[in-house]
Amino acid sequence: MCGRYSFSTSKAKLEAELGTTLEIEDDELQYNYNIAPTQRAYIVSNQAPGALQLFQWGLIPSWSKDPKMGGKMINARAETVLEKPAFRNAIRQRRCLVLADSFYEWKKEGKDKTPFRILPAQGELLVMGGIWETWRGEGKVIHSFSIITTGPNAEMMPIHDRMPLVLPDRESRQLWLEERNPALIEEMLHVPADGLLKMYQVSDTVNSVRNNGEELHEGL
Repeated sequence: MCGRYSFSTSKAKLEAELGTTLEIEDDELQYNYNIAPTQRAYIVSNQAPGALQLFQWGLIPSWSKDPKMGGKMINARAETVLEKPAFRNAIRQRRCLVLADSFYEWKKEGKDKTPFRILPAQGELLVMGGIWETWRGEGKVIHSFSIITTGPNAEMMPIHDRMPLVLPDRESRQLWLEERNPALIEEMLHVPADGLLKMYQVSDTVNSVRNNGEELHEGL
């Protein structure tokens, strides 16, 4: 799964990799070194492909009676996303790019869990495939998203048996936002190619969402 990630990226880098001009300044970007479920984070949706939007992490289906349901739906498995009632409409109609610089994963060794920071091998923007929804109720409107996960590629396999769906280039990102054919969407739901990522061990201070600063990116 993907249960924690980070965003600390400049406007120039976002614009260069997304191929668009963003109406936001560097000092307006909200950096978060320890993004956790139910927090708001940056996405680019198929509804507004030229804009950064802050949506809540943890998809709340439009038909749900309980907005707290989103905390349990931070990931959508690629193998079942086209069939699951909570996800099947969103994957066909409401896809998004989830923007990050890295994600964290914990390697289990007996009773111990060792945290690793995982990021694109060449320092690129980390763009993950996601789906989004709009929930209305209790006098409020909540825009939320889930991150699509797949089985592991070669570099992730020693760490964990799941990983985010990584969209490594403009072509794959554009297809993710624009494609409408369910069969072609399904073709995109594959394990990311080997060699896309690098990783290193970080301090277990990342375990607590109360910790949030540049030091979380420091290797051991």
